[in-house]
Amino acid sequence: MRFIKFLLVLISIFLFFWLAYWATDEFIEPKTYNHMVKTFTAHEPGSSEIALIVIDDKSIGRHRWPWRRDLYCPIFNYFNDYTKAKVVVSDSILVTKDDPVADRKYYDCLKRCKNMVVGMTMFSRPYLDEAAGLRYDEKFKKKFDVNIEDARTHSEDYPMRSLVVFPDDYFNAIDKVGSIKLAKGADGYVRVAINAMYYKGVIYPSLALRAYMLVKGENKIYVTDRGVIGKKSGLNIPTTREKSGIYTFIRYYKPNSSGSGYTHKTYSAIDIIDSYNDIKAGKKPLIDPKVFDGKIVMFGANVKATATGLSDIKRTPVSNDHSGLDIQATTLDNYLHNHFMHEFSDWQNVLVALSLMLLTFFIIRNCSLFIAISGITLFLILYMVFCAFLYRNGYAINTTTPISMAIITMIFAYSHKYILEDKNKEKIKNAMGKYISEDIMKSVVKNIDELKLGGKKANVTVLFADIRGFTSMSEKLSADEVSVILNEYFTEIEPIVTRHNGVINKFIGDAVMAIFGEPIQDENHAKNAVRCACEMLDKVKELQAKWLDEGKPKIEIGIGINTGEAFVGNIGSEKRMEYTVIGDMVNLASRIEGNNKTYKTNLLISESTYSYARGIVDTVKISNVKIRGKEKELNLYEVIKLID
Repeated sequence: MRFIKFLLVLISIFLFFWLAYWATDEFIEPKTYNHMVKTFTAHEPGSSEIALIVIDDKSIGRHRWPWRRDLYCPIFNYFNDYTKAKVVVSDSILVTKDDPVADRKYYDCLKRCKNMVVGMTMFSRPYLDEAAGLRYDEKFKKKFDVNIEDARTHSEDYPMRSLVVFPDDYFNAIDKVGSIKLAKGADGYVRVAINAMYYKGVIYPSLALRAYMLVKGENKIYVTDRGVIGKKSGLNIPTTREKSGIYTFIRYYKPNSSGSGYTHKTYSAIDIIDSYNDIKAGKKPLIDPKVFDGKIVMFGANVKATATGLSDIKRTPVSNDHSGLDIQATTLDNYLHNHFMHEFSDWQNVLVALSLMLLTFFIIRNCSLFIAISGITLFLILYMVFCAFLYRNGYAINTTTPISMAIITMIFAYSHKYILEDKNKEKIKNAMGKYISEDIMKSVVKNIDELKLGGKKANVTVLFADIRGFTSMSEKLSADEVSVILNEYFTEIEPIVTRHNGVINKFIGDAVMAIFGEPIQDENHAKNAVRCACEMLDKVKELQAKWLDEGKPKIEIGIGINTGEAFVGNIGSEKRMEYTVIGDMVNLASRIEGNNKTYKTNLLISESTYSYARGIVDTVKISNVKIRGKEKELNLYEVIKLID
């Protein structure tokens, strides 16, 4: 039964820690990741090799939105005719037709741009016309499929059932496409990039990956369980823990000094249009085309543009209104410069958490409270510094979760420690209570910080009870038999003393010394001592009958009681002390008890005790008793019975 109980407790603790780990890792760790990336990882600006052309408020202030398609032509012609840009990337999708004349100019313009990549996407919903959709899939694959080999051992890709359908003329005008889909976490933050999208047996690259392949001349990509690899260019993109093998944590950059929130250099679309028109008119352009030589140009909407349809706001670790275009540029920048976030695996994070938990437990078990708290705090601070160092170098490790688990371990460990200490204290109290009075024990524990030698004078009543003929009886019986009789006798009278607010101060061989009035405050201590003595005599009569049936010898007891002023407190040394009463009245109580043998009585009380208890007892006065150690003769009273 104890094993089952232990097992249930162990399972409960394990489940609690597992739930705490899961909840922290799931709900708190992503927020910590955002903070760590923004504070420590994003300390460098984006590469100057990438330039962003944005449709901003300045642009739509000149040309009312939505723009005619032919208005884009000056932008693309500018880069195609006058610059030596490596690649032009359009972060947009065209799905509808516009003015036929404007559309024709736009399509003709696109046909001339051979180093251009445009956006595409796919959907989980099916085509409205499945047959037409299947034909479109084949046509799309034939034109836009690139050599991406699926080398994964297994995958759990979200099933996509349809592609974006381009107008025919637009489809024919473009040569290269890439997926613009961004992955949002459960909290809406974009932390990972989708390197490629799996669609009906074909893997299509993302917009950034397609642009990278064009820039580097990479003609084959491998998607593996551990990363996306391009052997010719040396591309090796580490992927996340997800089994799909196509997601990568984005390593974000520091926003540039322009205050626009972008991490890469930006230019207004209208300035490019004006520059193109200036060149055509033989004027000096606002922006020299040579600025873009050898660069990658990415075109899209400005996040802060107010026109309907231009908002491209995304939440990322570095900004709550991050441009989707800049996120695409950041992903491409990661590819180009091998700037990746390397994620610690699940088992590595669990191992780190377990290590901190074990370290915490070890410190608590072997150190004092102050040293343990200080040491644990120091180690947790060092761990946070270690995490900051890793994030600065592009390694994402769980930060909050291990710290939380260490703190929970500390709470559990100290709770368990204090529970055990309380149990041990209780055991000690119970054990010591067998040697000294429970009431004295309570008084000691209550005033433990003030424990010292010394005491006070107090009016108390002292009771002595002694077994008659114990010496001769013990000579006839074995030690075990004597022990059994004494233990049974003491066991029966101890609760009687306690019941009457008395405290057994000590056992002296076969004798008992009890105190009334201290440490338990009782103004009727003399009366209660007499009542206690009468009940003790009644209990001895019961024991006599029982022992007679058991063949044991009959015993008699004599009791002496005295009331008076005595010293009450701790005596002894600083290392060992005893709570007791000292004074002439204590010796007198002992000698009164001894007179029971002389007068063949069982219960004698002093005159001082009688003065307090006269209303509750019938007595016989024994006058002029000579007490050893006393010059004057005293009156004693034999208690016959209680009358109350």
